[in-house]
Amino acid sequence: MDPHRRDSALETIIIPRARDLGGFDVRRALPAAQRQMVGPFIFLDEMGPVRFAPGRGLDVRPHPHIGLATVTWLLHGEILHRDSLGSRQLISPGEVNWMVAGRGIVHSERTPPAQRVGAFMHGLQAWMALPRPFEDAEPAFVHLDAADMPVLADRGLRLALIAGAGWGLRSPVPTYSDTVYADVTLAAGAALPLAKEHEERALYLIEGELELDGQRHAPGQLLVLRSGVDLTVRAAQPARFFVLGGEAMDGPRHIWWNFVASTRERIEAAKEQWRAGGFPPVPEEHEFIPLPDA
Repeated sequence: MDPHRRDSALETIIIPRARDLGGFDVRRALPAAQRQMVGPFIFLDEMGPVRFAPGRGLDVRPHPHIGLATVTWLLHGEILHRDSLGSRQLISPGEVNWMVAGRGIVHSERTPPAQRVGAFMHGLQAWMALPRPFEDAEPAFVHLDAADMPVLADRGLRLALIAGAGWGLRSPVPTYSDTVYADVTLAAGAALPLAKEHEERALYLIEGELELDGQRHAPGQLLVLRSGVDLTVRAAQPARFFVLGGEAMDGPRHIWWNFVASTRERIEAAKEQWRAGGFPPVPEEHEFIPLPDA
Protein backbone atom coordinates (compact mmCIF):
# COMPACT_ATOMS: atom_id res chain seq x y z
CA MET A 1 0.00 0.00 0.00
CA ASP A 2 1.16 3.53 -0.75
CA PRO A 3 0.51 5.58 2.41
CA HIS A 4 0.80 8.76 0.32
CA ARG A 5 -2.24 7.84 -1.79
CA ARG A 6 -4.92 10.47 -1.24
CA ASP A 7 -7.60 7.93 -0.28
CA SER A 8 -5.30 5.81 1.89
CA ALA A 9 -6.23 5.22 5.54
CA LEU A 10 -2.52 5.34 6.36
CA GLU A 11 -0.44 8.42 7.00
CA THR A 12 2.83 6.50 7.34
CA ILE A 13 4.32 3.12 8.28
CA ILE A 14 7.10 2.98 10.89
CA ILE A 15 9.44 -0.01 11.14
CA PRO A 16 10.65 -0.32 14.77
CA ARG A 17 14.39 -0.26 15.51
CA ALA A 18 15.73 -3.33 17.32
CA ARG A 19 18.12 -2.90 20.26
CA ASP A 20 19.89 -5.52 22.35
CA LEU A 21 19.58 -4.66 26.03
CA GLY A 22 21.88 -7.35 27.33
CA GLY A 23 20.24 -10.68 26.68
CA PHE A 24 16.92 -9.62 25.16
CA ASP A 25 15.70 -7.49 22.28
CA VAL A 26 13.60 -4.34 22.45
CA ARG A 27 11.88 -2.99 19.34
CA ARG A 28 11.34 0.78 19.54
CA ALA A 29 8.54 2.11 17.36
CA LEU A 30 8.49 5.65 18.79
CA PRO A 31 10.08 8.12 18.51
CA ALA A 32 10.93 7.69 14.83
CA ALA A 33 12.20 9.83 11.98
CA GLN A 34 8.67 10.01 10.57
CA ARG A 35 6.92 10.83 13.85
CA GLN A 36 8.08 11.88 17.29
CA MET A 37 4.69 11.22 18.88
CA VAL A 38 1.25 9.77 18.21
CA GLY A 39 -1.06 11.63 20.57
CA PRO A 40 0.80 11.72 23.90
CA PHE A 41 2.81 8.55 23.10
CA ILE A 42 6.47 9.51 22.74
CA PHE A 43 8.10 6.12 23.39
CA LEU A 44 6.73 2.72 22.46
CA ASP A 45 8.91 -0.32 23.19
CA GLU A 46 8.08 -3.97 22.63
CA MET A 47 10.08 -6.04 25.14
CA GLY A 48 10.84 -9.57 23.95
CA PRO A 49 9.45 -12.13 23.55
CA VAL A 50 12.39 -13.68 25.38
CA ARG A 51 13.13 -16.84 27.36
CA PHE A 52 15.78 -16.04 29.96
CA ALA A 53 18.37 -18.61 30.95
CA PRO A 54 17.85 -20.05 34.46
CA GLY A 55 19.09 -17.60 37.08
CA ARG A 56 18.75 -14.62 34.74
CA GLY A 57 16.00 -12.12 34.05
CA LEU A 58 15.16 -8.50 33.39
CA ASP A 59 17.38 -6.15 35.41
CA VAL A 60 16.68 -2.49 34.68
CA ARG A 61 18.67 -0.69 37.36
CA PRO A 62 17.36 2.46 39.11
CA HIS A 63 17.14 5.34 36.65
CA PRO A 64 15.40 8.75 36.64
CA HIS A 65 12.55 10.21 34.58
CA ILE A 66 10.99 13.66 34.21
CA GLY A 67 8.12 15.08 32.15
CA LEU A 68 6.36 11.83 31.29
CA ALA A 69 4.18 8.98 32.48
CA THR A 70 4.97 5.32 31.83
CA VAL A 71 2.50 2.49 31.39
CA THR A 72 3.66 -1.14 31.46
CA TRP A 73 1.47 -3.88 29.94
CA LEU A 74 2.62 -7.50 29.92
CA LEU A 75 1.52 -10.29 27.59
CA HIS A 76 3.63 -12.90 29.43
CA GLY A 77 5.77 -12.96 32.56
CA GLU A 78 6.05 -10.78 35.64
CA ILE A 79 8.06 -7.67 36.55
CA LEU A 80 8.78 -6.24 39.99
CA HIS A 81 8.58 -2.43 40.02
CA ARG A 82 10.24 -0.33 42.73
CA ASP A 83 10.37 3.47 42.82
CA SER A 84 11.52 6.44 44.88
CA LEU A 85 8.00 6.95 46.27
CA GLY A 86 8.43 3.65 48.11
CA SER A 87 6.20 1.68 45.70
CA ARG A 88 6.96 -2.02 45.44
CA GLN A 89 4.61 -3.69 42.99
CA LEU A 90 4.57 -6.94 41.03
CA ILE A 91 2.84 -6.66 37.66
CA SER A 92 1.34 -9.61 35.77
CA PRO A 93 -0.45 -9.84 32.38
CA GLY A 94 -3.68 -7.85 32.24
CA GLU A 95 -2.61 -5.47 35.01
CA VAL A 96 -1.38 -1.87 34.71
CA ASN A 97 1.54 -0.10 36.34
CA TRP A 98 1.05 3.63 35.71
CA MET A 99 3.94 5.83 36.88
CA VAL A 100 3.88 9.62 36.61
CA ALA A 101 7.39 11.07 36.66
CA GLY A 102 6.38 14.75 36.65
CA ARG A 103 9.18 16.78 38.24
CA GLY A 104 11.22 13.65 38.91
CA ILE A 105 11.07 9.99 39.92
CA VAL A 106 13.51 7.06 40.00
CA HIS A 107 12.51 3.44 39.45
CA SER A 108 13.81 -0.05 38.73
CA GLU A 109 12.23 -3.01 36.94
CA ARG A 110 13.38 -6.57 37.55
CA THR A 111 12.28 -10.15 37.11
CA PRO A 112 11.30 -11.28 40.63
CA PRO A 113 13.59 -13.90 42.23
CA ALA A 114 10.93 -16.63 42.19
CA GLN A 115 10.60 -16.30 38.40
CA ARG A 116 14.31 -16.70 37.60
CA VAL A 117 13.99 -20.33 36.58
CA GLY A 118 13.83 -19.82 32.82
CA ALA A 119 11.35 -16.93 32.83
CA PHE A 120 9.47 -16.06 29.65
CA MET A 121 8.65 -12.37 29.14
CA HIS A 122 6.83 -10.34 26.50
CA GLY A 123 5.24 -6.94 26.86
CA LEU A 124 5.00 -3.30 25.91
CA GLN A 125 6.15 -0.22 27.73
CA ALA A 126 4.86 3.13 26.56
CA TRP A 127 5.90 6.61 27.63
CA MET A 128 3.40 9.46 27.40
CA ALA A 129 4.62 13.04 27.33
CA LEU A 130 2.86 15.25 29.87
CA PRO A 131 1.19 18.47 28.66
CA ARG A 132 3.11 21.60 29.66
CA PRO A 133 0.91 22.46 32.69
CA PHE A 134 1.67 19.02 34.17
CA GLU A 135 5.35 18.54 33.27
CA ASP A 136 6.39 19.27 36.85
CA ALA A 137 3.46 17.52 38.53
CA GLU A 138 3.99 15.58 41.73
CA PRO A 139 5.33 12.07 41.01
CA ALA A 140 2.76 9.33 41.43
CA PHE A 141 2.30 5.58 41.01
CA VAL A 142 -0.94 3.64 40.46
CA HIS A 143 -1.40 -0.13 40.07
CA LEU A 144 -4.62 -1.53 38.65
CA ASP A 145 -5.60 -5.20 38.74
CA ALA A 146 -6.91 -7.01 35.68
CA ALA A 147 -10.42 -6.94 37.17
CA ASP A 148 -10.26 -3.11 37.16
CA MET A 149 -9.71 -2.87 33.40
CA PRO A 150 -12.76 -2.39 31.14
CA VAL A 151 -13.15 -5.14 28.52
CA LEU A 152 -15.30 -5.41 25.39
CA ALA A 153 -15.99 -8.90 24.01
CA ASP A 154 -18.19 -9.43 20.96
CA ARG A 155 -18.22 -11.71 17.86
CA GLY A 156 -14.56 -12.68 17.71
CA LEU A 157 -13.36 -9.42 19.27
CA ARG A 158 -11.79 -8.94 22.68
CA LEU A 159 -10.61 -5.44 23.63
CA ALA A 160 -9.03 -4.42 26.94
CA LEU A 161 -8.92 -0.64 27.34
CA ILE A 162 -5.60 0.11 29.04
CA ALA A 163 -5.88 3.91 29.18
CA GLY A 164 -8.19 6.65 27.97
CA ALA A 165 -11.58 6.21 26.36
CA GLY A 166 -13.15 4.53 23.33
CA TRP A 167 -15.82 2.07 22.17
CA GLY A 168 -18.09 3.24 24.98
CA LEU A 169 -15.50 2.37 27.65
CA ARG A 170 -13.30 4.46 29.93
CA SER A 171 -10.17 3.23 31.71
CA PRO A 172 -9.55 4.17 35.36
CA VAL A 173 -5.93 5.07 34.54
CA PRO A 174 -5.59 8.81 35.39
CA THR A 175 -4.27 10.28 32.11
CA TYR A 176 -3.53 13.99 31.57
CA SER A 177 -4.94 14.45 28.05
CA ASP A 178 -7.34 12.77 25.62
CA THR A 179 -5.89 9.27 25.15
CA VAL A 180 -6.70 5.89 23.70
CA TYR A 181 -4.66 2.75 24.39
CA ALA A 182 -6.17 -0.69 23.87
CA ASP A 183 -5.04 -4.32 23.60
CA VAL A 184 -7.13 -5.99 20.88
CA THR A 185 -7.50 -9.64 19.88
CA LEU A 186 -9.45 -10.53 16.73
CA ALA A 187 -10.45 -13.94 15.42
CA ALA A 188 -9.96 -14.49 11.69
CA GLY A 189 -12.51 -12.35 9.83
CA ALA A 190 -13.50 -10.31 12.89
CA ALA A 191 -13.32 -6.52 12.69
CA LEU A 192 -12.78 -3.48 14.91
CA PRO A 193 -14.24 -0.04 14.10
CA LEU A 194 -11.88 2.89 14.63
CA ALA A 195 -13.87 6.09 15.06
CA LYS A 196 -12.37 9.48 14.21
CA GLU A 197 -12.99 10.74 17.78
CA HIS A 198 -9.25 10.71 18.54
CA GLU A 199 -7.10 13.23 16.69
CA GLU A 200 -4.10 10.89 16.21
CA ARG A 201 -4.16 7.08 16.06
CA ALA A 202 -1.83 4.20 15.27
CA LEU A 203 -1.90 0.40 15.28
CA TYR A 204 0.95 -1.79 16.52
CA LEU A 205 0.61 -5.42 15.44
CA ILE A 206 2.04 -8.13 17.72
CA GLU A 207 0.91 -11.25 15.90
CA GLY A 208 -1.27 -12.33 12.98
CA GLU A 209 -2.28 -10.26 9.97
CA LEU A 210 -4.50 -7.19 9.64
CA GLU A 211 -6.40 -5.93 6.62
CA LEU A 212 -6.82 -2.19 6.11
CA ASP A 213 -7.87 -0.49 2.87
CA GLY A 214 -7.84 -3.89 1.17
CA GLN A 215 -4.15 -4.39 1.98
CA ARG A 216 -2.65 -6.84 4.47
CA HIS A 217 -0.11 -5.92 7.15
CA ALA A 218 2.22 -8.23 9.08
CA PRO A 219 3.74 -7.80 12.58
CA GLY A 220 6.70 -5.49 13.09
CA GLN A 221 5.07 -2.26 11.91
CA LEU A 222 3.49 0.79 13.50
CA LEU A 223 0.65 1.83 11.20
CA VAL A 224 -0.04 5.55 11.71
CA LEU A 225 -3.59 6.35 10.57
CA ARG A 226 -4.91 9.47 8.93
CA SER A 227 -6.90 11.85 11.13
CA GLY A 228 -10.56 12.65 10.77
CA VAL A 229 -11.63 9.40 9.10
CA ASP A 230 -13.79 6.58 10.45
CA LEU A 231 -12.08 3.26 9.67
CA THR A 232 -12.49 -0.47 10.16
CA VAL A 233 -9.61 -2.90 10.59
CA ARG A 234 -10.16 -6.61 9.96
CA ALA A 235 -8.13 -9.69 10.90
CA ALA A 236 -7.01 -11.58 7.80
CA GLN A 237 -5.89 -14.27 10.26
CA PRO A 238 -6.13 -14.35 14.09
CA ALA A 239 -4.40 -11.17 15.27
CA ARG A 240 -3.36 -9.29 18.38
CA PHE A 241 -2.55 -5.59 18.16
CA PHE A 242 -2.62 -2.32 20.07
CA VAL A 243 -4.49 0.88 19.27
CA LEU A 244 -2.80 4.00 20.61
CA GLY A 245 -3.12 7.75 20.28
CA GLY A 246 -5.12 10.74 21.42
CA GLU A 247 -5.03 14.50 21.00
CA ALA A 248 -1.87 15.98 19.53
CA MET A 249 0.65 17.14 22.14
CA ASP A 250 1.00 20.89 22.78
CA GLY A 251 4.26 21.18 20.88
CA PRO A 252 7.33 19.00 20.27
CA ARG A 253 9.43 17.59 23.08
CA HIS A 254 13.16 17.36 23.75
CA ILE A 255 14.29 13.82 24.60
CA TRP A 256 17.60 12.95 26.22
CA TRP A 257 18.20 9.57 27.86
CA ASN A 258 15.18 9.05 30.16
CA PHE A 259 14.20 12.71 30.26
CA VAL A 260 11.37 14.35 28.30
CA ALA A 261 10.68 18.10 28.45
CA SER A 262 9.33 21.01 26.43
CA THR A 263 12.57 23.00 26.96
CA ARG A 264 16.25 22.12 26.73
CA GLU A 265 16.83 24.00 29.98
CA ARG A 266 14.68 21.52 31.88
CA ILE A 267 16.65 18.62 30.41
CA GLU A 268 19.96 20.23 31.44
CA ALA A 269 18.65 20.82 34.97
CA ALA A 270 17.63 17.16 35.27
CA LYS A 271 21.06 16.02 34.06
CA GLU A 272 22.76 18.10 36.71
CA GLN A 273 20.32 16.95 39.38
CA TRP A 274 21.08 13.26 38.63
CA ARG A 275 24.82 13.92 38.45
CA ALA A 276 24.72 15.64 41.86
CA GLY A 277 22.62 12.92 43.54
CA GLY A 278 19.59 15.17 43.81
CA PHE A 279 16.96 12.60 42.85
CA PRO A 280 15.42 10.59 45.71
CA PRO A 281 16.67 6.98 46.17
CA VAL A 282 14.72 3.79 45.54
CA PRO A 283 14.32 1.71 48.72
CA GLU A 284 15.98 -1.75 48.53
CA GLU A 285 18.09 -0.67 45.53
CA HIS A 286 21.81 0.12 45.75
CA GLU A 287 22.97 0.29 42.11
CA PHE A 288 23.58 3.55 40.26
CA ILE A 289 23.57 4.31 36.53
CA PRO A 290 25.79 7.28 35.61
CA LEU A 291 24.69 9.77 32.97
CA PRO A 292 25.47 8.59 29.43
CA ASP A 293 28.48 10.18 27.78
CA ALA A 294 26.54 11.48 24.81
